[in-house]
Amino acid sequence: MPQMAPLSWLTLFIIFSFTLIFFGIMNYFLVSPDAPQSSSSSFQTQPFNWKW
Repeated sequence: MPQMAPLSWLTLFIIFSFTLIFFGIMNYFLVSPDAPQSSSSSFQTQPFNWKW
């Protein structure tokens, strides 16, 4: 394709790779997972009753 010759395939590959990595990093750092609520936890501590 003569119309694509000035860009070169290596340059297009580098631009595509950079864009893919950039959006992957942005998706990883901008999406924060919801923290579980402590009240809905099934783990409950029992008070200590010392027998001495």
